[in-house]
Amino acid sequence: MGKNDGMAKKGARFAFGSFFFFMLLHQTDKLLIGPLQSQIMDTFKINYTQWGLLNTSALVVGALSYPLWGWLYDHYARPKLLALASLIWGCTTWLNAVAPTYSIFLITRASTGIDDSSYPGIYSLISDYFPAKMRGKVYGFLQVAQPIGYLVGMVLAIVLGSMWGWRKIFYLTGGLGVAVAVVLFFGVKDQPRGASEPELAGVSDLDSKFKFSWKTVGGLFRKKSLIILFLQGFIGVFPWQVITYYIFAYLEKSRGFSGEAQLLTMVPAVLLMAVGYPVGGMIGDRLFKRTPKGRVIVGAAGVALGAVFLLLAIESPVENQVLFGAFLCVAAFFMPFASPNVISSFYDVTEPEIRATTNAVQNFIETAGSAAAPLLAGILADRFSLEGSILSICLGAWGLCFLFFVFAGRYIPKDIEDLKRTLRERASQA
Repeated sequence: MGKNDGMAKKGARFAFGSFFFFMLLHQTDKLLIGPLQSQIMDTFKINYTQWGLLNTSALVVGALSYPLWGWLYDHYARPKLLALASLIWGCTTWLNAVAPTYSIFLITRASTGIDDSSYPGIYSLISDYFPAKMRGKVYGFLQVAQPIGYLVGMVLAIVLGSMWGWRKIFYLTGGLGVAVAVVLFFGVKDQPRGASEPELAGVSDLDSKFKFSWKTVGGLFRKKSLIILFLQGFIGVFPWQVITYYIFAYLEKSRGFSGEAQLLTMVPAVLLMAVGYPVGGMIGDRLFKRTPKGRVIVGAAGVALGAVFLLLAIESPVENQVLFGAFLCVAAFFMPFASPNVISSFYDVTEPEIRATTNAVQNFIETAGSAAAPLLAGILADRFSLEGSILSICLGAWGLCFLFFVFAGRYIPKDIEDLKRTLRERASQA
């Protein structure tokens, strides 16, 4: 992780590696359904609206599960809870694989949303392994697992899908979830909440002195920067959901890409997206050292540039696959810039003992806002066109997100200083 590794807590490397492995395989399993869209739609003889409902159902269940996961993570051992989430991932994927009808597949697909909402425990525990000035970079490298997982799922679907069928692939990824659960349960150690905060250095027995309280949680909604970032999150995931669940159908049906052409287009785009996470996080860390607004500045730049290049890609001539692929790659690079900076910004302004809950609240708002995105995109695609559906949702959402980042920059310096003052007061009273 670089020359500052000595500042991380003991066991940080193993925890980071375990979480990276968990996220990589979990994202492979979660996002595999996108590249397998045509197979699954053919199996159950469904239209775009029914397809959108499948993905929306999982998002709704995930949204409802976030508050529970957040509360559990702020009360109990986070590695053990993450192991439970991994076990649930494996079992629900197996149930998905055996579903004989669309109705049952809809129910089992919805159940996969339970483990999809387990990530706040990862980000909370990482914040106690690494100090604030490293978190953007660490979160960025950790989030590389998401596009790489998508890439692995894409390769599995395109290369093995025709030979194995989608059900056997689901059996494989479900089994990996059970295996990862064992690693997390026995290998990763918890940390005291707030262990990496310099203001609390030297304070012993942190977990017993600073406990979760609903009063502290209520204070989240008095921090103006957080309220604005919550609103940004409500809108910000719409484009991700639409692109995740419809890009392969768009490539195949609207642009006439073969399976090989899809791979040649999507592999470099996903790899550049993977690079975008840590680059965005590192730029955010560097600007954060100069100004408290640094992270939201990077977030605003990311959504603006991602929107511009996605528009250029979709508006490029259908016959020019190279130009389309080039614009898509540039859009993919900038799209994830906001993610590690938003997560780091949450933890820059919230107390350590409620960070999982804060992240869960944000994820709940994000998912609640975007849960309808696949269904909405399906309805628009059936009524108008797939490319029109993708463009209208993505550009509209990112335009609003840009404005929210600008407004968040007005208030985040004060909220950061307020947290530092609170932690210093705690240390003096401990």
